[in-house]
Amino acid sequence: MGDATLPLRKGERIPRKPLPKFEEVEVGLAKGIFAKGLIPWKVALDDENQYGPHAMVVLLLMMATVTGFTLGLMWYLLG
Repeated sequence: MGDATLPLRKGERIPRKPLPKFEEVEVGLAKGIFAKGLIPWKVALDDENQYGPHAMVVLLLMMATVTGFTLGLMWYLLG
C-alpha cells in the first residue's frame, strides 16, 4: 500500500484511499476459500474475494487444530 489518495471532494477533510483489489468468485464456497492454494492464507489475510471472512474462520480452525495437537503431544510426552 502506498500513500496514494483520491482527490478531495467538496466538503471532505479526510482523503479517501482507492479500493483494494477484489475478485468476484462464482464457483462456490469451498473453491472461493481455496482459490489461491491449499492453505487459505491469501484469501483470508488479503480479503481478495467475498469469501475472505469464511477463509479466516477456516484458517482459525486449522491453527487451533495444530495448537491443540501440539499441546496434547506436549502433555503426553512431558506429563
